[in-house]
Amino acid sequence: MIVDSLIEDYGGNMFNIEPIKDKVMVNIADVRDESSMLYLVKDKDYIFNLAGQVSHIDSMLNPYIDLEINCRSQLSMLEACKKNNKNVKIIYAGTRQQYGKPDYLPVDEKHPVHPTDVNGINMMAGEWYHILYNNVYGIRAVSLRLINTYGPRLLLKHNRQGFLGWFVKQLIDGEEIKIFGDGNQIRDFNYIDDAVDAFLIAGASEKSFGNFYNLGGTERTSLKDLVEIMIDINGRGSYSIIPFPEDRKKIDIGDFYSDFTKIKNELGWKPEVSLREGLQKTFEYYKKYQGYYF
Repeated sequence: MIVDSLIEDYGGNMFNIEPIKDKVMVNIADVRDESSMLYLVKDKDYIFNLAGQVSHIDSMLNPYIDLEINCRSQLSMLEACKKNNKNVKIIYAGTRQQYGKPDYLPVDEKHPVHPTDVNGINMMAGEWYHILYNNVYGIRAVSLRLINTYGPRLLLKHNRQGFLGWFVKQLIDGEEIKIFGDGNQIRDFNYIDDAVDAFLIAGASEKSFGNFYNLGGTERTSLKDLVEIMIDINGRGSYSIIPFPEDRKKIDIGDFYSDFTKIKNELGWKPEVSLREGLQKTFEYYKKYQGYYF
């Protein structure tokens, strides 16, 4: 079963499940609705909890909506599980944004958490609700702190939910990419297949529950080098370096890349898809199906 509110401007897109549409049931519901969740969590063995508002800019413009979606919704689901399915296993999608601007690199799980925006604070709270319910009520839960995740089936209608997908759209459309800052900011990336593997591995391992783990990429790349790789794969394109808009500069985290040693040693996960390979697959997908995403 897939539960999605299909709120406009978020990521819900029925074409995403086209290859498996006859094998899954889609329930259009809002995770904040406690009465719906009380019913929907019944008899489920696993819940892959990816419900959330992920735009950092939107969280600053409307912090109350971010609070509702990233905190109240998590409590709604956890309370429903406490009442109607205490045996479920929950794999929660956390974020590296919880760490804020790094004190040191690479960032491991012992790094202090000091988010730079409302979204990071609420995502941190959402994660710890899961850890709390694991520890107090025995509802098995684990959090994966995702980095920049990319690949097919992203939301590409606007640029508020991640820059990489938006860069892909701009290049295919023949638009110039604008990189904020100096272009030397370092990031790491996960292709969607690697991220999905992490969720499955964490859900299948009893030792994961009650813990949180960083994901991490196969390589670390500056934004300028990333765009140059993308232009090469696309076969055309251009970019310019421009100053940060004031609203984005205040919440920018600078360089960031994760240390994923903990999940590698404890659960056996590591990324397998190189950045170039993942980007090649990404461009191929959107060039073929751009009518469903652009």
